Amino acid sequence: MSTSVAADSHPLGPLQNPGRVGGLTDVFRRRYLLKLLVRKELRVRYQGSVIGFAWSYVKPAVRFLMYYFIIGLILGPRSLENRALHIFAGMIMVSFFTNALTAGTKSVVKNKSLVRKINLPREMFPVASIMVSAYHMVPMYVIMLFGCLLTGWQPDFGAFVAGVMALAVVLTWGLGVALLLSALNVFFRDMSNIVDVVQTVITWTVPMIYPFGIIADRFRETNQVIYELYLSSPLCIAVLLNDRAFWVPSVERPQVALSEELPAYLFQRGLLMIVLGLVFVWIAQAVFARLESRFAEKV
Repeated sequence: MSTSVAADSHPLGPLQNPGRVGGLTDVFRRRYLLKLLVRKELRVRYQGSVIGFAWSYVKPAVRFLMYYFIIGLILGPRSLENRALHIFAGMIMVSFFTNALTAGTKSVVKNKSLVRKINLPREMFPVASIMVSAYHMVPMYVIMLFGCLLTGWQPDFGAFVAGVMALAVVLTWGLGVALLLSALNVFFRDMSNIVDVVQTVITWTVPMIYPFGIIADRFRETNQVIYELYLSSPLCIAVLLNDRAFWVPSVERPQVALSEELPAYLFQRGLLMIVLGLVFVWIAQAVFARLESRFAEKV
C-alpha cells in the first residue's frame, strides 16, 4: 500500500501539514495569543519612555494645534474654512494606512524567532500590526473630536455613516496590504524601501493637505479619466468620507462644502471600496498561505 493510501485510510483522517493552521479564522480563534502579540508590540514601542502611551496623545495634539494656529494665522479663513480640521481628518486615515504599510510589511520578518519555533497562524503577525495601528488611532480621534467641539461641529446621520465607512475602508485595505507585503518581504527585502517611496506618493495623492475642490475644478470637466483615476484610490475615498464625517458638519454652510469639496456618489464609492477591500483581503490571504510554507527557511 502506498504512503498516500495509508494516510487517507488512517482512522484519524488524512495527515495535514502541521505548519499550516487556520489562517485568518484561526487568528481570531486564538485571541489570547493575538492579545499577547499586540501587548508586546505596544510595550516595545514605548520601552524606556517616561510618559509611555501618553505620547500617542501628545504628538497628534501638537500636530492639530500647529495646524489650528499656524495655518489659521498665516493663510487665514479665506484659504478653507476650518482647514486645520480638514487636514487632521485626512491625516488620521493617512497615518493609519502608512503605519499599516510600514509595520505590516516588517511584521513577519521582525518576529522570525517565533516563526521558526512556534506553531501558530503566521497571519497573526500582520493582524497584530494592524491592531496596534488601529489602537493608535484612538487618541487621534479624541483630539479631533475636541477640535470639532471647538469649531461648532453639528453632525447628521450621514456624518456617522461616513465615519464608519471611512474606518471600514482603511481597515480592510490596510489588512490586505499588511498580509500581502509581509509575505513578499520575506522573499524580497526591497519591499521596505518600496514602502518608503509609496508613503511619499500617498501624501500627495489624497486630498489632505489640499482640498478636493482643487482636483474637481481642474479635472472634473476637462479630463474625466484623471478625475476618476484619482478617485479610484481607496485611501482617497477614506479621506473624503472622514471629511464628510468631521469637517463638513463643522463649516457654516455644509451644503456648499458637500457640493464643492466632495465628489458625487461618495457613499456608493465608499461601499464599493469596502467590497473590493474584502476581495483584496481574500486574495492577499491566498498569496500569504501559498508562500507561508517557506517562511521558516527564508527569515
